[in-house]
Amino acid sequence: MYFAVQAMAAEMSTGILGFAQIYRRKPSVSMLVLKVEGSFSKKATGMITFTCTDGDKITEAVETAIKTGEPQTIICQSVGKNQEQEAVATFFVTWTFKSKQS
Repeated sequence: MYFAVQAMAAEMSTGILGFAQIYRRKPSVSMLVLKVEGSFSKKATGMITFTCTDGDKITEAVETAIKTGEPQTIICQSVGKNQEQEAVATFFVTWTFKSKQS
């Protein structure tokens, strides 16, 4: 599997957690990718599943951005595994969350 496809899947697995926290939030919160780093440990063939377990970290960053009015930056990890549950790639996606308070 081409590395760019893996990067998109990794970003999506982290980004959907962030989007779930900011959707229809008042005040609204913006999110932006600042950096993506990836490493590949095995050839990615077949179905690859990317998983991020940093939901609590994202929730805390969004809540802090709203409470303080200061942008929050966090690094989320996403691991891609093949059908045998072997890690084929690991990505670190750096996100920033900023409250759009009036």
